[in-house]
Amino acid sequence: MSSRFSYRKYIGVTLVALALLALPFALSAAGTAWVRIANLAILFVFLSLGLNIVVGFAGLLDLGYVAFYGVGAYVYALLASPHFGLHLPFWVILPIGASVAAIFGVLLGTPTLKLRGDYLAIVTLGFGEIVRIFLNNLSQPINITNGPQGIAQIDPIRVGGISFGQTDLFFGLSVSGPMKHYYLLLLLLLLVIVVNLRLQNSRIGRAWEAIREDEVAARAIGIDTTRVKLLAFAMGATFGGVAGGMFSSIQGFISPESFVLTESVMILAMVVLGGMGNIWGVIVGALLLSFVPELLRYTVVPLQLALFDKMLVEPEVIRMLLFGMALVLMMRFRPAGLWPLGARQREFSIDKAAK
Repeated sequence: MSSRFSYRKYIGVTLVALALLALPFALSAAGTAWVRIANLAILFVFLSLGLNIVVGFAGLLDLGYVAFYGVGAYVYALLASPHFGLHLPFWVILPIGASVAAIFGVLLGTPTLKLRGDYLAIVTLGFGEIVRIFLNNLSQPINITNGPQGIAQIDPIRVGGISFGQTDLFFGLSVSGPMKHYYLLLLLLLLVIVVNLRLQNSRIGRAWEAIREDEVAARAIGIDTTRVKLLAFAMGATFGGVAGGMFSSIQGFISPESFVLTESVMILAMVVLGGMGNIWGVIVGALLLSFVPELLRYTVVPLQLALFDKMLVEPEVIRMLLFGMALVLMMRFRPAGLWPLGARQREFSIDKAAK
């Protein structure tokens, strides 16, 4: 029985891998825009997995997570653009951006060690807004971030003489820049998932879980809660920095408007929708909230024009309406998320039975 299960599991993993490899070619048949949407969806998976460490593993509510995304993006842009005249390779800048984001994570975590719940949420929200305002105003007296105008002409990724900013032929197949980004992002995503799985099943992961369940009890059994909580902020911020660096390289332009509060709320919603603490559930939540709005964008307008000969409701309004309804229904019928962690599912079942 076990050998048959292993065989089926191997076949399933192989089919999923082949589907992921063929996905950009299938999406490009519908338009290059869909490949770009897939790339942004993977970036949101990065961000969701990073926030899941803070919120899902350690139970620390963070509403300013987009700040680390912005830090990583600006570090990459400043070191790979004509702004400072530096044009470092991406494999050098990406670790630097992740390290700087981790430092900012520690800076956020240090003054919030004694805060929980709503108070922690308010402080992290303020931190995210402070970072965005700094990015928006650090153009005088020394022009560091170019203010609200943002940074343009960011260098495309180059690997072995291959530029990700142009189309090339490989084995007779035309591979565009967005498709190259897709495969690089997919490779990085596999690495991020492996790191998350290792963290979850490690002593650190169990310490985060203990803090999430009861911080006083965790401290009583000898867990250094200060160090462990700072590590959660730093690790979560690291993934945000990596995502920000890749965002800069893909877009070629960034500005403070890309790192507003609504982005933090959206990332948190992805974690909650998928199932806090469950890596695979978080991935599902991120993909759903990344692709469904774009599907609405491309279908709502033609449908309204076909039925009414004019557009009555903006796609953004319908998206937010459906988004709000989905969250209300989730909190009512699936409070633990679409694919919750087993322990959280049991907790909600016990609470429901007690009522």
